Amino acid sequence: MQRAEISLGVTQYPVLNAFMGSRERVSAIMGPLGSGKTYGAVMRLLKTMTEQAANAEGVRPTRWLAVRNTYPDLMGTTVKDFEAIFEGLGKMKYGGLEPPTCHVTFSLEDGTRVQSQVIFLALDRDDAVRKLRGYQITGVWFNEMKELVKSVVDMADLRHGRYPSMAAGGVRPTWHGMLGDTNAPDEDHWYFRMAEEVKPKGWKFYRQPGGVFRGEKEGEWIPNPAAENLSNLPQDYYLQGLEGKDPDWIRVMLSNEYGFIIEGKPVHPEYVDSVHCPEEPIEVDRRYPLIIGIDFGRTPAAVVTQHIEDMGRRVVLDELCATDMSAAIFGPALKQCLDTHYQGMPVEVWCDPAGSAQSQATEDTPIRILRAAGIPAQPCSSNSPDLRRAAISNPARRICMDGKPALQVSPKAKMVRKGLMGGFAYRRLKIAGSERYTDLPDKNIYSHPVEAAEYALMGGGEGRDALIPANRHRGERTQTQAIL
Repeated sequence: MQRAEISLGVTQYPVLNAFMGSRERVSAIMGPLGSGKTYGAVMRLLKTMTEQAANAEGVRPTRWLAVRNTYPDLMGTTVKDFEAIFEGLGKMKYGGLEPPTCHVTFSLEDGTRVQSQVIFLALDRDDAVRKLRGYQITGVWFNEMKELVKSVVDMADLRHGRYPSMAAGGVRPTWHGMLGDTNAPDEDHWYFRMAEEVKPKGWKFYRQPGGVFRGEKEGEWIPNPAAENLSNLPQDYYLQGLEGKDPDWIRVMLSNEYGFIIEGKPVHPEYVDSVHCPEEPIEVDRRYPLIIGIDFGRTPAAVVTQHIEDMGRRVVLDELCATDMSAAIFGPALKQCLDTHYQGMPVEVWCDPAGSAQSQATEDTPIRILRAAGIPAQPCSSNSPDLRRAAISNPARRICMDGKPALQVSPKAKMVRKGLMGGFAYRRLKIAGSERYTDLPDKNIYSHPVEAAEYALMGGGEGRDALIPANRHRGERTQTQAIL
């Protein structure tokens, strides 16, 4: 019979050790590459399985969800990391209609037996929340929390603690909750807000020391002797990892600082934040109407723009982004925002043409719902990706007679900026020796506000202008030349 000793904790690494010993309802650990955070999360699963109270038959029953944002990452990373620790303690089942599931079963020295299911789910689509509603579970492990939308975490928080039950298993959960691991997200991310600002009761956030820290010289990075998990890493792991890396990548992935990095091919490479985003917020010009673009779905976004006609400039003033919200709720929220910040201004509203389509369950459409809320919504005449992309890329390339770009994005529109910087991107395909990308950009938290901006600019005239050569734009007293 195979024997295994289960030990929890690594005393020489205090942050990882504290996370592994935590029994808060929700606990998450943020660390650099190689810090052992995923190992710590999986070991916590294993230890919690053994701590579950046994039922009358001497069985310790638990059920878990292991969640990643995409199926390739789930199978290529999450499952492999899990199997490396649980080798010999369970059997993985693949295929069929059910998601990949590990059936864990092993005996303890006290004669009781651990029986657990670990169900692996990829939750990267709008229907992800609906997937969670049917699960009765003990707890959840989120692998790479920064890749997940907040609505997934919110729904999962209402599913744990439901298994085992007196009716199914004969005991209640000894512990139930959620745990997660992640690399550092951006400061606009929900994780940052929860960890650094909201700090909800029953949630505990652990932050490991970076693998490197900043030196005194500009651009200098120094390996951190206080980094965790060094004994399990190759010699000079972080020193060698610095070579050939972008400073933003080092800051996030190695130094464990909050920040933004580009991981694909940007949909709008013409946008350069230092060129197109002024330091101060752009003030609304009350001579001209607001032109608003809206992208629908369960993560709707509205972007407020203007066409400054005497200058021939398109400006992005503001944004309203939501998560897990229907048009019936989003419409009044947008109306309130406009009444509060842009009271009395005329408004044009251009939407995703798909917003005209009826669902099978109701006669209402998202556009009709917005109109009922007082938003004069109308569909764009086309949903051509080429026209939508050109509606932003064309003004991004032009400059006006004051020498500034014909596209400006206010610092207030944070999600649009991050999306244009590369958050809205074509995902790189994992093909050895080749820089190849998906044909369609990934749908994520940045795609919705950027596409809303595309609808606004296209509906406001850039859709037509995209078909006109750059030196023939109507009403623009500009000198056409490349910014870059």
